[in-house]
Amino acid sequence: MNPVSATPTTTPAAVSPEQADVVAVHGGKPLVGEVGVRGAKNLVTKAMVAALLADEPSVLSNVPVIRDVAVVRGLLEAHAVSVTDTAPGELTLDPRGVKSAHFAEIDAHAGSSRIPILFCGPLLHQLGEAFVPDLGGCHIGDRPINFHLDALRAFGAEVEKSPDGIALRAPKRLTGAKVELPYPSVGATEQVLLTAVRAKGVTELINAAVEPEIMDLIQVLQKMGAIISVETNRTILIEGVDSLGPYEHKAIFDRNEAASWAAAALATRGNIFVRGAEQLDLMTFLNVYRKVGGEFTVKPEGIEFRHPGGELHPVVVETDVHPGFMTDWQQPMVVALTQAQGQSIVHETVYEKRFGFTEALVDMGARIEVHKEGIASITRRVPRRPLEQAAVITGPTPLHGANIRVPDLRGGFSHIIAAVTAEGESVVSNVGIISRGYEHLWEKLEGLGASFELRG
Repeated sequence: MNPVSATPTTTPAAVSPEQADVVAVHGGKPLVGEVGVRGAKNLVTKAMVAALLADEPSVLSNVPVIRDVAVVRGLLEAHAVSVTDTAPGELTLDPRGVKSAHFAEIDAHAGSSRIPILFCGPLLHQLGEAFVPDLGGCHIGDRPINFHLDALRAFGAEVEKSPDGIALRAPKRLTGAKVELPYPSVGATEQVLLTAVRAKGVTELINAAVEPEIMDLIQVLQKMGAIISVETNRTILIEGVDSLGPYEHKAIFDRNEAASWAAAALATRGNIFVRGAEQLDLMTFLNVYRKVGGEFTVKPEGIEFRHPGGELHPVVVETDVHPGFMTDWQQPMVVALTQAQGQSIVHETVYEKRFGFTEALVDMGARIEVHKEGIASITRRVPRRPLEQAAVITGPTPLHGANIRVPDLRGGFSHIIAAVTAEGESVVSNVGIISRGYEHLWEKLEGLGASFELRG
């Protein structure tokens, strides 16, 4: 395996990876080598927020160097929480001096992340008040926060909306509640967990999300002294406690990044060993990967993903909440499916605007038709949702270079992989957003043999 280089391919006019907003990719080469994945973005950022609930410093390890971590760190520090790098990939979070932050400080960090809404429960417990400015994040659908606000009201929080954001108050201790989510939202489930653990009495959460990152967050909270039972049929019971202690925790691996590199190996006819990937939390993805014709070998230290050398096969995929096929997996997989022999269909049931990234793939030569009302089918396993869409991908189609703009995090990675797959040069702009969830992307790509130039 090729080692991962510390610096990407550059020209004299190139910029550092942190400053890059545009990349010129010279495609047509398979990606071969090894990459490592660290802690999941969707767990690490929530575990950092959970540290707010403790009365002593907590230690979180396996932390990736990504922008979302920096955003949460900035928000914590704005609330006078001390965040210290105690070792590579390890943070110590000390909440003992926590205090209210000024609106301007919160707003300065919140624009690039939706994480501030999860500060509400812990801050209501610690300070009796919280503020959430207008929320940012990827432009992949409505993603309303009413699930969060309804849950916080059920605990007894007072919610007041204003043009600048949302102010919340807890005149007295929050109390446990029965909360039934209309959809097993990951974010709303996290909200209930982070709020219920110190609320008075018992909280029953019905129709909860049960993603691996949720289970890892529950482990964090249990280490802190929380009493949480995961029942059948997506029901979680939380018995509130008066106080919580610190935790020491190693974050679960990032299965979204692992799946992204797996799809990259398939699309580029390459071979990538993903160190740190684990089979259990990728089982649904691995099944689809095998149906497409991809090969993989599970090893104690990671998973090797490779193109078989022959034709890839079309598949029908329906995204769903865990244990279904993750919505974050479909975008890089669509790039690989442009190289499959025949017609594939991807039903997107989680977000309503997640096929915007396919427009760039069409500009590069892909044959993709998006059905904005979805496609009905008697063979569907996932119930239809009013917001769903479907993409029909007909392949194989050789991709060629183009000028494209990154729309969101996962779509951005998919565009980079499409550019590596394509013949000729592609100029990809707005690439800075990819650093929200992919650690050392350019160094990893260079180590896998990709050729590119970073620009400001």
